[in-house]
Amino acid sequence: MDPNNPYETWQAVIEKVKSYGTVNPAQVDAFLGRMQPQASSVGFLLATVDTDFIKGQIEKRFLSQIEQALRDLFETEYVVEIEVDPGSSAFMQQIATQNAQQAAPYTPPVQPAAPQAAGAQAGAAPITTVHSEPAAPAAQPIQPQPQIAPQVQPAAAAQPSSPQPPAATSHLTGSQIARANGMDTGAAALTFENFIIGDSNRLAYSMAVSVAESPGKSTLNPLFIYGKSGLGKTHLLRAIQNYILETRPDMRVVYIDAQEFITEYSIAAIDHSKDKSSFQAFQSRYLDADALLIDDVQYFQGKSATVNIVFQLFNRLTDAGKQVVLSADRSPKSIDIDERYKSRFNSGGTYDIQPPEVETKLGIIKSFIEEYKRSEGSWDLYVPEDIQMYIAEISSSNVRELKSAVTKVISQMTAFGNPDITLSDVKSLLENHFSAGALKKITVEAVQHEVEQYYQVSHADLIGTKRSRNIAYARHVAIYLCRQMIDIPYNDIGKRFNRDHSTIMSSVEKIEKKTKESRELQEELEIIIKNIREN
Repeated sequence: MDPNNPYETWQAVIEKVKSYGTVNPAQVDAFLGRMQPQASSVGFLLATVDTDFIKGQIEKRFLSQIEQALRDLFETEYVVEIEVDPGSSAFMQQIATQNAQQAAPYTPPVQPAAPQAAGAQAGAAPITTVHSEPAAPAAQPIQPQPQIAPQVQPAAAAQPSSPQPPAATSHLTGSQIARANGMDTGAAALTFENFIIGDSNRLAYSMAVSVAESPGKSTLNPLFIYGKSGLGKTHLLRAIQNYILETRPDMRVVYIDAQEFITEYSIAAIDHSKDKSSFQAFQSRYLDADALLIDDVQYFQGKSATVNIVFQLFNRLTDAGKQVVLSADRSPKSIDIDERYKSRFNSGGTYDIQPPEVETKLGIIKSFIEEYKRSEGSWDLYVPEDIQMYIAEISSSNVRELKSAVTKVISQMTAFGNPDITLSDVKSLLENHFSAGALKKITVEAVQHEVEQYYQVSHADLIGTKRSRNIAYARHVAIYLCRQMIDIPYNDIGKRFNRDHSTIMSSVEKIEKKTKESRELQEELEIIIKNIREN
């Protein structure tokens, strides 16, 4: 190997680092893959990365291993220099190109000119009319909705000529930052540093880091992250929030769950007729944000007035160069809202998180065990490798369930006095822990009910003779799920749908074929299966 060949040297270093038992190979690929070797000689290596954050993470996590790998390969001490060059990452350039190609063009809906109210300020922006939602249950009454008043920005602030440099890094602790910004310490603990990266989430992670470092960039504004529950969407949104608060303490970041937003908005709308300042306070909370993060936006389905308000806020913020980040358990096109709003969801960068592969789950387990050791000072705790691998292999894709399984094992070892726990013990302990493997008895009725709820068809239509496209599609899905989730013959399924054996087989084959071609159908099935198991 030629130590003067930087590319050859760097490839050897990566492979050597991955061979060390103390590192997660997926993490090595995620971070060291972002480094570009620039120069090397005996005793010296220079490489560049595209952001300060990646530089800091590599120096913190892998610098000692890189130096060790160079010593092992060349039998001499090395000086390793890492510099930041925003244009150095071929990976990020590729993503930027991909994002630009995939971004759907957005044409704002044409609004009829609103008559100017008497005494209105000359030059003020027209106010978009907000339509009331259909009558809601008595528990959450929705009144005719107030409108978001125009917000006048100083001309100089509306279009900054260049990105603002990051403020000096805050020296506050995570808990201090949390208290100062109304977060609990659990939310403050969700950072990029403790997010486990794998093939299933690497792209979404990289885009979240990019947004946190340069909030408001048009290519990733809005950033939309989606994936089913428990895969790390909330972790990434909180990590963006925490990173901005730490590195740019002058910026105001608002994180809120969609259900909390709906509740806040309903209360403000009801109080509006009595006290207009209540709605102004609600409005200002979001319009004053430099970055707005909304989690689980699928809950806006069926809330037309709320969605209208959200997008007025959304447009105001993005037009002013403020960052918006959204998450959901499904892709934008699978959320049942107005088509023009789906287009806006897709106008920035849209990235999904897939269920973690075994290697990533194993990394999560190891990270959680190390976190427990640090927090409890239990440095002598040892969870055997075969037990860790067993948990990774049998666990569901839900990271929360995975962590709770590890907690259960650790508790058995510490609180219940079983430090020498065996694999057989763990198999018994976790027998019914994971929802994907739970022994809950699933019935045909349960499958039919959840399919009917999801596709909004009646039970009579689902098992009846109607063959309209939406009903037939829902029927095929229900039959397919009965076959997949319940161990009964085609004939027995047919009896519950008033159909013969061959028709049931045909429905199953149609959905099996379509799932291989349609990511949208895969997402629908994941959501329905989750509802069947949980309800």
